[in-house]
Amino acid sequence: MNILIVKLSSLGDVVHAMPAVQDLRAAFPAARIDWVVERGFAPLVERCEGVRRAIPCELRRWRKAPLARVTRHEWRAFREDLHRERYDAVIDLQGLTKSALVAHMARLAPGGRRYAMANRTEGSSYEAPTRWVADVAVPVDPQSHAVQRSRELCARALGYAAQGTPRFGLGRAGGERDDTVVLIHGTSRDDKCWPEPHWLALGARLLAQGHRIGLPHGSEAERERSERIAQALGPGAEVWPKLSLDALTARMARAAGAIGVDSGLSHIAVALDLPHVQIYNFDTSWRTGPLDAVRQRSVYGSPAPGVDAVWQAWQAVTIPG
Repeated sequence: MNILIVKLSSLGDVVHAMPAVQDLRAAFPAARIDWVVERGFAPLVERCEGVRRAIPCELRRWRKAPLARVTRHEWRAFREDLHRERYDAVIDLQGLTKSALVAHMARLAPGGRRYAMANRTEGSSYEAPTRWVADVAVPVDPQSHAVQRSRELCARALGYAAQGTPRFGLGRAGGERDDTVVLIHGTSRDDKCWPEPHWLALGARLLAQGHRIGLPHGSEAERERSERIAQALGPGAEVWPKLSLDALTARMARAAGAIGVDSGLSHIAVALDLPHVQIYNFDTSWRTGPLDAVRQRSVYGSPAPGVDAVWQAWQAVTIPG
């Protein structure tokens, strides 16, 4: 069986789709699973166990100059790459017009079908074309965690039961672990950020506990914040260089744990099975937060959770008993 997953972006959404791949592998051990994803996230998909081939696209960039010569050339190359296989099942896990377009372009094997969500789930984007182009529109629980939504869609589409704790198949890199705790302070929305003085107070407690602090960054603003935090905390706090997604994932996999806001890197920490605390300024952890309450916890507060609440959660996921 050839199966194509269509989940293009964003980083957290891509991570949340990985347990569905592990369910598919368990239900169909001989299945060959390909995945269409935005090029920037392809290295992460390639690390996911059971994915034979990541098929990169750049729809975000192509939309900015759809008639440009380079766009037309790259679009043809993507289409040729997508058409290398015929698929018994094409599963649109995104639920948007752009993912419906990709699913429609994919070639089906004789008897093959395209599957998509039949309805919106709370707090998630959804566009009607995803079900218009599908052969089978699958209803899902309208109040679903992002991980469970993808698992449920695949299971209902192909007739198996998704059971047990989600397994992401991202794995932890080999090699020696260190005592670094990664502070993930960057996020795509300012209203998801945690106050900088809170990071300083938390970092001081971690240093006193004997940990080192790792400070990743993606944007210039995040780099500047990392540098301010490191300078204030002093020795033991390190601003990491700007790393590729693959290299950053590998570096995080060696860490002792992570504490972060609701962001793609925090979701990678979950997928790596790190001890992790995820910080929420909005009561939305039920649909994107960690599901393993033993090793990973979410903490919610308005306008933001306090340092003590985050520290207590960190101790709960790192101190036995």
